[in-house]
Amino acid sequence: MLDARELRENFGAVTKALSKRGGDFGLGAFLEKDKKRRDLIKQIEEMKAKQNAATKQIPIWKKENKDVSSLMAEMKELSDKIKKLEPRVKAADEEIETFLLGVPNAPCEEVPAGNSDEDNVEIRRWGEPTSFSFEPKPHWELGDTLGILDPAMAAKTTGARFTFYKGQGARLERALINFMLDTHIDEHGYTETLPPYIVHRRSLVGTGQLPKFDESNLFRLAETEYFLNPTAEVPVTNMYREEILDGAKLPIKHTAYAPSFRAEAGAAGRDTRGLIRQHQFNKVEMVKFVRPENSYDELEKLTHDAEDILHSLGLPYRVVILCGGDLTFCSAKTYDIEVWMPSYGRYVEISSCSNFEAYQARRAGIRFKDKPGDKPRYVHTLNGSGLAVGRTTAAVLENFQREDGSVAIPPALYKYMNGAKEIR
Repeated sequence: MLDARELRENFGAVTKALSKRGGDFGLGAFLEKDKKRRDLIKQIEEMKAKQNAATKQIPIWKKENKDVSSLMAEMKELSDKIKKLEPRVKAADEEIETFLLGVPNAPCEEVPAGNSDEDNVEIRRWGEPTSFSFEPKPHWELGDTLGILDPAMAAKTTGARFTFYKGQGARLERALINFMLDTHIDEHGYTETLPPYIVHRRSLVGTGQLPKFDESNLFRLAETEYFLNPTAEVPVTNMYREEILDGAKLPIKHTAYAPSFRAEAGAAGRDTRGLIRQHQFNKVEMVKFVRPENSYDELEKLTHDAEDILHSLGLPYRVVILCGGDLTFCSAKTYDIEVWMPSYGRYVEISSCSNFEAYQARRAGIRFKDKPGDKPRYVHTLNGSGLAVGRTTAAVLENFQREDGSVAIPPALYKYMNGAKEIR
């Protein structure tokens, strides 16, 4: 969440930054709540100062054989008043925290203004959109013809927006997971983590999925405070919740494979066929904990780590910077990497790489210090998909399809496919 002191002392600058998101988010209410809290604290401090003065005066009066009963009565009265005010301060603190939990992160200066994905700005492209001498098929048709993707079978066992991967389709998905993990571990220096697939409510608050949004996009386990992971970002970021890290060990870099589960409420009619928008999908995640002064350099590195996967696979893509209106709730700056999908005739998001600055760390209590006597500072957290696996499977099928209906395997995956160079 936002820093209350920063918001108080630089209210104009913060509200201006937040205006890129298309609203003021009722920040005037914060000033009222903050003033109420500070007035209460001022009252308590003044009373405690009187207490201290009386405490010093009592032994002097006793030495002078003066009656101290009036001072003792005054101290008792002050103590009673302080006891009544302190719960009000605690309540004011909780009220401010609840308010700030509902305010999104302030976009950084480089984020362009805009209302939707149409206002995102392209930064670069790699490769040319795939062209064919024949009419290419969408991946769901290829998957059906090749017998490797079966949404009808999944609908029978589970419901819509689930898919059975079969045969070489299952092997391709697994090959991509292993290839992504090996690349991030061996070439990019991340530490592999296999997280739980279930998280509790506090973890979702820590990374910003709750409480601002309702639970309609999450799968909650009935009559519990547990949820299926919407992304591995949640458990991996919360690994260090309420901890003080050793600054000498930063940056800390984790990569994790995990299935992700999203209800996709409100997405009816969008990308209903194929692997693009599923309730359950595989994803390899990258999460970084970094020093604040290095976080934007680390964001560039994180984005290039995700791009490196697409380079190796030979998939054309572009990188865009998200405008303020398209940023996720917690992000200060996000690059979307979009892979070329022939069936759509456009680029489709395959990774989002974000710098949350101290926003998540403040919610989750993740700090660091360089020496034992130092005052702890909040780390900056970053995360990115490296990549969304199902969408990568779809991109491989569509971009490497042949006229006879077979699909070529990218050379980078040969060893993960047990030497297979094609699916037919």
